Amino acid sequence: MAGELDAAANVATGALIAHAVDGAGGGGPDADGHTHEQACLNCGTPLIGRFCHQCGQGAHLHRTIMALIHDIAHGVFHFEGRMWGTLPLLAWRPGELTRRYVQGERAKFVSPLALFLFSVFLMVAVFSWVGLPIRSTGAPVTVDGVAMGMEEARREIGAQNDAAAIKIAKLEAQSAALKASGGDARAINQQIANLKRDMAITNMMAGRVAEQAGQPGMQVSTGWKSLDKGIEKARANPSLLLYKLQSSAYKFSWALIPISLPFIWLMFAWRRQFGLYDHAIFAIYSLAAMTLLVVLMSFAALVLPGAAILMILIVFPPWHMYRQLRGAYALGWFGALWRTVFLIVSASVSATIFLLLLVAMGVTGH
Repeated sequence: MAGELDAAANVATGALIAHAVDGAGGGGPDADGHTHEQACLNCGTPLIGRFCHQCGQGAHLHRTIMALIHDIAHGVFHFEGRMWGTLPLLAWRPGELTRRYVQGERAKFVSPLALFLFSVFLMVAVFSWVGLPIRSTGAPVTVDGVAMGMEEARREIGAQNDAAAIKIAKLEAQSAALKASGGDARAINQQIANLKRDMAITNMMAGRVAEQAGQPGMQVSTGWKSLDKGIEKARANPSLLLYKLQSSAYKFSWALIPISLPFIWLMFAWRRQFGLYDHAIFAIYSLAAMTLLVVLMSFAALVLPGAAILMILIVFPPWHMYRQLRGAYALGWFGALWRTVFLIVSASVSATIFLLLLVAMGVTGH
C-alpha cells in the first residue's frame, strides 16, 4: 500500500512541478470568493479582459478552498488541456511537434521541459508501483546438472566453495610437509591451483566478492582516497550503491540534455540555420518520448510477454528518432537515416557517460 501511495505522490508532484514550469496563467470562471478588480493585483495595469495584457495574470483570483482544490486537480490531470494535444504528436509526428514549437506555436503544446519533468516523475512512480519493463524470468540455474532457483544455487555454490577451502588447507599442509622432507610437491601444488581456479569461477557465478581459502579479495587503490573508500563501501554493501544510483538517476536526469547536445550539434554543424536552442528542444522532446515509452512498457509488461516488450523497446526508438529528425529539420530520407544511426550511437555514449557520472557520485558519496 505504501508503494502505491508513494507512486501517486510522485505523479502528483511531477505534474504540479511541470505545471509550474510550464507557466500556465491563472484565472477561472467567476465564483463566490473570487476577487473582482479593475486593475491587476500583480502589476497595477488597468484590466481590459480576463487576463492582464501586461503581465498575464488572471483578472479574477480565487480565495476559496474549493477553487484551490480545482486548480490542483486541473494541474495534475489536465495540464491546461494541452497535454492531449501534445502527446499524439509526440508519439506519431514528433518532428512536426518539435518544428512547430521552435517556430513559435507555444500555447498549444506542453513545453518540452515541463513534459520531461512530468515524464521522469511518472517513470519513478511507475517503477516503484509495477516494476521495470523487462521482468526477471525466474529461469532455474543449473549447478552440476541440477536445476534450482537462484538463491538455492548460490547456497549450493557457497557450500562447494567451503568444502574446496577445507581441501585446499589439507593439501597445503601436505605440500609443506613434503617440502620439509625434501620431496616433490609439484603434483599437490597443481591440485591446489586447480581448486582455487574452480573456486574463482563458482564465486563469479554466485556474484560474491572474490575470496579464496579465507583470504580477502583484491584491494583497489586509485590514489584518490575518497574514491577508494567509496569502492570498498560499495563492495561491502552493493544494495546501498544501487539505491543511491536509483535515487540519483531521476534527480540528475536533466544532465542528459547538456550531455547529448554536442552530439546533436555535430550532425548539423555546417547548417547554420539551426542553433543550440533548436537542438535542445529536439533533445528534450526526444528524451520525454523515450521516458514515456518506458512507462508505457512497464504497464504493458503486466500482460505482454517479455519478448514483445523487448522488440518494442528495440524497434520504436530508432523509428521515432528518424521521424523526429526528418520532420524537425526538414531532411530527406537519406539525411534522416544516417543521422538516425549516428543518434543511436551517440545516445548510447550519452547514456554511458550519464551512468558513469551516477556511479562516481554514488561511490564518492556525493
